[in-house]
Amino acid sequence: MSADLLVTSGNGPAECRIAVSKLIDILTAEAKRLGCSIEVSSGPMPDRHGPKSAIVSLHGEAAASLAADYSGTIKFLFKSPVRPGHKRQNWFVSVQPIDLVSENTGIVLDPADLRFETLRAGGPGGQHQNTTDSAVRAVHIPTGLTAMARDERSQHRNRALAIRRLTGMLEMLEHRKADAARQERFLANRNLERGNEVKTFRL
Repeated sequence: MSADLLVTSGNGPAECRIAVSKLIDILTAEAKRLGCSIEVSSGPMPDRHGPKSAIVSLHGEAAASLAADYSGTIKFLFKSPVRPGHKRQNWFVSVQPIDLVSENTGIVLDPADLRFETLRAGGPGGQHQNTTDSAVRAVHIPTGLTAMARDERSQHRNRALAIRRLTGMLEMLEHRKADAARQERFLANRNLERGNEVKTFRL
């Protein structure tokens, strides 16, 4: 009845963030068409082009099949609105089931860093969800990331699910930091100065 997807532009340029926003719009329309509800938790500090990443939570009988249809690499074809005249027109977005991202994560959330809010659950789930405050929104205070869970009838289970979604997003951020560090090391190596030595050794 539910599926969580990590949608990310990776280290792609602004055009890829535009593609992330467009894909979220497409998923929202598809979810509505199939009778699913959808929750989107964007990564930190989206700019005017869109977020670098987001967790998309789908709820409903068609959630699993919809998630499967979009899992993988999504290609967008459009001329860059950011850089007129730019020749590239192919932009890519990665979509992964969140379980695959957080399966073996070493991230442990500190309870002191979490704030929980309860609210009435809506969407699929029947009358019970509409009459109890079983839905949970989890906020990771240091990063400002939020995750919603309304899948379960139990507030306790929704709380655990919201924590899992936050963990998945934080795992994604750690991967991005590692990728950025590797890229910086590569550029530092490529930009190695020659002819401006501070020491010389003859072997």
